[in-house]
This record gives sequence, C-alpha cells and structure tokens, in this order.
Amino acid sequence: MKRVYIIASLFIIIFTAFKAHAQDKAQDNKIYEKSYIALYGGVSNPTGNYGSTDYNNNKSGFAKKGVTFGIEGAIYVYKNLGIGYTLSFQDQGKLIYDDTYSLAQNYTTSYAADGTTVSATGRYHNWNILVGPQYSFVYHKFVLDLRASAGFIKMASTPEISVQVTGVPEQTAIFYQRKSSAFVVGYGGNVGLRYKLSDGFAIGVKGAYISSPGPSIKTEGRTDNLGRLVTKLPISEFQTTLGFTIIF
Repeated sequence: MKRVYIIASLFIIIFTAFKAHAQDKAQDNKIYEKSYIALYGGVSNPTGNYGSTDYNNNKSGFAKKGVTFGIEGAIYVYKNLGIGYTLSFQDQGKLIYDDTYSLAQNYTTSYAADGTTVSATGRYHNWNILVGPQYSFVYHKFVLDLRASAGFIKMASTPEISVQVTGVPEQTAIFYQRKSSAFVVGYGGNVGLRYKLSDGFAIGVKGAYISSPGPSIKTEGRTDNLGRLVTKLPISEFQTTLGFTIIF
C-alpha cells in the first residue's frame, strides 16, 4: 500500500508537468519558481513496524518519537518542475524500561525459563539521502510543493540488546541482538507549503513520509531459537517540520 502511494504521487507530479507543458502558450507571462535551499527541523514519528512494541512481531522496532533536522531544496529544470533533494538526520530514541521488561517477561514465557534479564544500549540514528521530481503550485506568496523521492538511508546505529535466561540448560549463555549499521534503499514523498517573505527568503512547513526495507539484524550466542528472533528492521517515518528557505 505504501509503494502504491509513492507511485501514485510520482504519476501525479509527472501528469501535472505534462499538463503545464500543454498550457505553455497561455502562460508565457507567468513568473516561474526559482531554485531554493532550506534548513529545517521538527518531529519524526516512527510508524508501522518501526514503532511497534509487539514481542510477537519479529519486525517490531521499538523506535520512539524523536527529532529530525537537515537541508532540503529543489533545482527547477523546466518552469515549475524541478529535482528535489533532502539530506536529514533522525534520532528515533532507544528502548525504555517498559520495553526491556516486556521483552524479559515474554522471553521467560517462550523459553519456559525461571527468569530473564534483558538490557539495551544505544539509540536509533539514521541519515536520509533522497532525491526526486518536484512540482510547485504558486498562489500569490504561497507555494505548494509536491515531491516523490528515492535514495538511500544510512543506518548509523540501532540499539544492541542482551538477553540472559535462567533455568534453561539448552541456553546458558547470554545472547545478543547486535547493533546494525548499513546503507539501505529508501523512498518516500512529501508535501510542503512555503510563504515568501521576500524575493530571496521564505518560511515553510512540510509533511514527509519515508520508508525502507531496513537493515539486516544479527543475533549471536543463541543456541535455541525460541520466541522472538529479529532478522530485519523495516524503517518507516512520518515527519512534520518547519524550515527557513533561501531562494536563488
């Protein structure tokens, strides 16, 4: 469903561009958008599996609401059709006490153990590097930007989780869900609204959705694969941000 949304957004942008091309003669006196770059920041919300805390879902990420900041912009190549770009950093938090407690209780049940101790270190940090077609609609000082994008997500770190079960002869050693760091494919789309303060500056708000199959996750020290076993961490984020734009 998410891929359908992204593809539909791309078709809308392309269709709009062709429609604009067909109306060229009627728009000869129109002033078209200039390229811009913006510095922005805001809130990044994990969605779907990424934000899930369901022990029985091996794709649950336990990620949390966090901050995002970065630079974005567009270079217009034909009237109001341009190539948009984004470089951003996200901090999606860490596992909290309630998360490790829930994992411990459920591992105890899965292993029929006397008890389980779970600890987690590290945070979810990633960089988004995305580019794609953008079309802008202008009304007086307001500019509505629609963009579909694809590129790479650099997963800088994920939490590392250690699990020790007691009373299970087949699993006496501590086992670890290791942290991951990798480049993975990402895609998304966003809608932004800018207000021009002058010919050279603007402020704007933006909503963006980013998704990725995510990095592979390795587990070490496990001799009995009972209960939760994570092998992949899908990433999905919805971001709301505020930015300051320089027009050139």
